[in-house]
Amino acid sequence: MTLSMTRVQAEKLLSIQNYGLQHSLETDLEDAFRRVTTFLQDQCQAQEQFTLTLVAEESLFTRFNQAKVRQTGLVQDATLRLTWMRDQRSSYQEFPLTGDWNFDRDLLQKALEALRWELPQLPENPYLVFPQGQGSSREVHQGKLLAPSRVAAHLLPVVSELDFVGIYAAGLAVRAYADSQGQFHWFATETYSLDYSLFTPEGAAVKGTLAGSHWDQASYIAKVQESRNQLKRLAQPAKRIERGQYRTYLAPTAIAEMLYMLSWGGVSEADLQQGNSCLAMLRQGDKHLSPKFNLRENFQHGLVPRFNEFGEMAPLLLPIIQSGELVNSLISSKTAKEYGLVANGAEAGENLRSPDIAPGNLSHHAILQTLDRGLYLSNLHYLNWSDRPKGRMTGMTRYACFWVEDGEIVAPIENLRFDDSFYRFWGDQLIGLTDKQEWVPEVGTYGNRSLGGFWTPGMLVEDFTYTL
Repeated sequence: MTLSMTRVQAEKLLSIQNYGLQHSLETDLEDAFRRVTTFLQDQCQAQEQFTLTLVAEESLFTRFNQAKVRQTGLVQDATLRLTWMRDQRSSYQEFPLTGDWNFDRDLLQKALEALRWELPQLPENPYLVFPQGQGSSREVHQGKLLAPSRVAAHLLPVVSELDFVGIYAAGLAVRAYADSQGQFHWFATETYSLDYSLFTPEGAAVKGTLAGSHWDQASYIAKVQESRNQLKRLAQPAKRIERGQYRTYLAPTAIAEMLYMLSWGGVSEADLQQGNSCLAMLRQGDKHLSPKFNLRENFQHGLVPRFNEFGEMAPLLLPIIQSGELVNSLISSKTAKEYGLVANGAEAGENLRSPDIAPGNLSHHAILQTLDRGLYLSNLHYLNWSDRPKGRMTGMTRYACFWVEDGEIVAPIENLRFDDSFYRFWGDQLIGLTDKQEWVPEVGTYGNRSLGGFWTPGMLVEDFTYTL
């Protein structure tokens, strides 16, 4: 549920020229969340337990088309999820947190009444995870974002003569957890993301993404200039590439798409136990990756909370693939309980939350010269598993992808489908990883503004396979 702002609130926010963390809103949210937690703890009867999570934001969304503002608005939203447990049974309800205690208390009482009625009707869950009461945390990251009234003035003059399309999203995001055992975790951060495309008159496009917690106008100008240069290349006739194997450079945005696939039948311990994981042959020692390839969960970046929906804290650093070998999987408390293992702070879905591929020693400035002859891929899309047990991914090239000869970009290419195994392109075919990482942010806004993203370098691969 989205809560509307009053006109005075909106005008006050719009008047701020360089706003940092919305201290009053963040404080009000935390106070309201603590009040709800205390109320629920007082309501707990014998044998009852609960977990409570909060997803909240105050965000500016501005949509651009043809280098003009087409839509803009401010959103305040706060959603609670209450999970009630008793006798190996659990159920949940979701409802807004408004800050009006009388209204919030009525919603809580109705939710409790519904949950207590529903629980006896449900089957027992032998792997239900109860709160353990292992501690509390508080993490607040203040940013320096563009004032809402200055967004257009900073963005549009740089792209005024271009067909610039995109969305700018920025503001405060909050995640919180509390439970019947006294745990309390609070995470608040200010971030922005700009997800944009530049189009040629013929409809070809270059995609760019810029994100962070501190707006840097110089970085924005440099990013647009890079996209501008690629846009000029796209004006040339596209070259048709025959199917086959080619030396290929994949930019960080392309690698991020591949990395996302490892959360889908990959790093999950449950998937490994159930035979659904693409990493099974790596665990069994039947396959190996390149010693140059290192993947870890890295919460040191401070972009996402370390606590999960059970209130458990993940380690700051968790190596997953080290020097080409699988050293850890993601293990949730449910999976640990089911298979007699030790949990490591993973969420119930056992997905990557803050993945980080370590850089290599390929100079960022020597990518084209080292590639020499082959394909330069800026983006990929429509990825899927074509043979998950063997680690085979398939997908399409997208946006600014080029044919390179003698270390120089020659022409854009027609779209290609690739189909190859990461046991090859992160294995014996991996030539090198660039010496610089890029942060590729999550830019989704389905339900709420996403947090986090992927830290990844680019990579150069020998004989990457294209099927059509």
